[in-house]
Amino acid sequence: MIIVHGVLLVFKDQRSRALVLMQEMTTASRLEAGCVSYEFYASLTNPCQFLLFQEWDSVDALQDHFQTSHMEIFLEQLPDILDGEIVTRRYEVRQQQGRSPSSDEVNTEAERSPSAAEVSVPKIIH
Repeated sequence: MIIVHGVLLVFKDQRSRALVLMQEMTTASRLEAGCVSYEFYASLTNPCQFLLFQEWDSVDALQDHFQTSHMEIFLEQLPDILDGEIVTRRYEVRQQQGRSPSSDEVNTEAERSPSAAEVSVPKIIH
């Protein structure tokens, strides 16, 4: 599996246009073969900053994504809305072939995270 994450900042006066472009890109990309997930997330601290998170079955599926007409349209319009460069990272996630992880290699969420009694987290009400 290939994971791509990017951070982009848009001009304040282009935020509405950016949201439309991101929605169109998300809708079209999710229909592609090999797309596991494709989403933009807005920052809670900066309304003009967005995170792009994608998951693809393979490098080939991601490469095919770069050749789509909706990617071409998106890239043509980006310069008008971006306030800076997009910073992206790509990760390949794979399991070693022929073996399953041992119990020493597997960490559950409970083993990595403090208990609720140890951490006080404010509730978010929608």
